[in-house]
Amino acid sequence: MKIVITGATRGLGRALAEEFIRGGHAVIGCGRGGEAIFDLRMAHQAPHDFSAVDVAQDTKVAIWAAKVLENEAAPDLLINNAGVMNRLAPLWEIEDREFAKVLDVNVRGVANMIRHFVPAMVARKQGVIVNFSSGWGRSTSPQVAPYCASKFAIEGLTKALAQELPKGMAAVALNPGVIDTDMLRSAWGEDAGTYPKAEAWAKVAAPFLLQLGAKDNGQSLTVAPFEA
Repeated sequence: MKIVITGATRGLGRALAEEFIRGGHAVIGCGRGGEAIFDLRMAHQAPHDFSAVDVAQDTKVAIWAAKVLENEAAPDLLINNAGVMNRLAPLWEIEDREFAKVLDVNVRGVANMIRHFVPAMVARKQGVIVNFSSGWGRSTSPQVAPYCASKFAIEGLTKALAQELPKGMAAVALNPGVIDTDMLRSAWGEDAGTYPKAEAWAKVAAPFLLQLGAKDNGQSLTVAPFEA
């Protein structure tokens, strides 16, 4: 299976990429960390490929997608994992630039990936798009309003996209559950350490993602047993 995944340089994205590769799947990934991308390239040769791409920049996504799709088939699984969180603060204390960054990566970044990868998937009427949501895309907490807004947007965007896809395809909003990552530690500090590590999560999440299909189109799902 050919899998395209964003945010592949760390956290859940890195753990998933490594787990898919161990399972024999071809992984095409991107991230903003140049050094981490270099490490991935050195560790995993063709058919895998990793590139430094900021998904919030439509032009860069367009160039990357054109390169990926030029001589290869469309992905079987497109995973929009890249995301950022705001610093913890009441909404009125979050500056416009920080609010915009969260929306640019978490929402516009997903739309950019869909814009440039999904047409090739639609052309063959095959493939699954997984947009990472959150427990904070279905509930709320104080001091994370921008992040909640972005993930609630992903839930709605995904359900609308699902209605636009041809029969045989699927778009799914996925809550990964509560996992010990740098992002969670930025919100919860050392308390994040009481939750499963990304590597353990990926061993459950990878097979879960691989079994998704047309039957799941439009669903809001959570990776079990790591439920938020």
